[in-house]
Amino acid sequence: MTIETHAYARAGFLGNPSDGYFGKIIALSVKNFRANVYLQESHELMIQSHKDDIPVYKNMQELVDRVGLYGYYGGVRLIQAAVKKFYVYCLSHGFHLDEKNCALRYSSDIPRQLGLGGSSAIITAAFRALMEFYGRDIPMDILPTLILEAERDELGINAGFMDRVIQVYEGCMYMDLGREILEAKGHGLYERVDTKLLPPLYLAYKPALGKVSGQVLNGIRQGFDRGDTSVHETLNRIAEKAELGRKALLEKDNDVLFRLMNENFDLRSQIMMISRSNFEMIDTARQCGASAKFAGSGGSIIGMYRDEDMFSCLVSELSKIGAKIIKPIIE
Repeated sequence: MTIETHAYARAGFLGNPSDGYFGKIIALSVKNFRANVYLQESHELMIQSHKDDIPVYKNMQELVDRVGLYGYYGGVRLIQAAVKKFYVYCLSHGFHLDEKNCALRYSSDIPRQLGLGGSSAIITAAFRALMEFYGRDIPMDILPTLILEAERDELGINAGFMDRVIQVYEGCMYMDLGREILEAKGHGLYERVDTKLLPPLYLAYKPALGKVSGQVLNGIRQGFDRGDTSVHETLNRIAEKAELGRKALLEKDNDVLFRLMNENFDLRSQIMMISRSNFEMIDTARQCGASAKFAGSGGSIIGMYRDEDMFSCLVSELSKIGAKIIKPIIE
């Protein structure tokens, strides 16, 4: 018998990048893409490599291209970190694990290194497979924290709560990640948002912009850690966009949501190094009349469109600059 679990891609709808900045966020599932983990009982614990992890290349150019897109370690290290964190959590909570082993492998069609939560999706799916195999449930509000710790503490990835929360809960979630809340509970306050309240949304991504998202956010991280006043004030203003967006969603005020999404990106661009290619996607979408902001840390954007004519314009114009565009499946 094979256990198969999955986790979906995700997009940040409003709010600040959540990589330890104590902000507020609205995020949503993107069910067009997902990572799968397959688990089978075996004599020894095995983690099987995905084809993209195998160090065999046509030539040196392919090696350079794949390292640039996937990093040096691929997805195997993600599952290793998930297994370790799961085991340590169970051990520390006195949960007995049956004396049995398993073989794990993964697959994913989430576009790599484009700010859509591909790494955390693999870890989330791995946790789900391990919980099912060993018959151990981890509370939903705790699970995102463990997934975050697997990436941040075990692998040194500059990561935050947003990806893990939305990939555990799915749908659309509002998150309050204030410092006092996190320090008191070890997790944020998570509130489900009715997906029927969401306006018409598009998501676009540019495969050529693949990069390691943790590296992209290093500038914000450094400014935050050294107490840079402008960075802290800007992050607070970005976090307010999620709070105002939650109110606008409940009031079905799409005009306010449209404005907030644009303001969200404009503020973030003040404290984050953004490439010309990323700005090109934002500008192209806005020239069609749509709103536009990053879905994550660059490489993909999300925004609102008014009608099907505007969506057709987005498809036509964004494709000219090498971007792919979809309507995100959320529910």
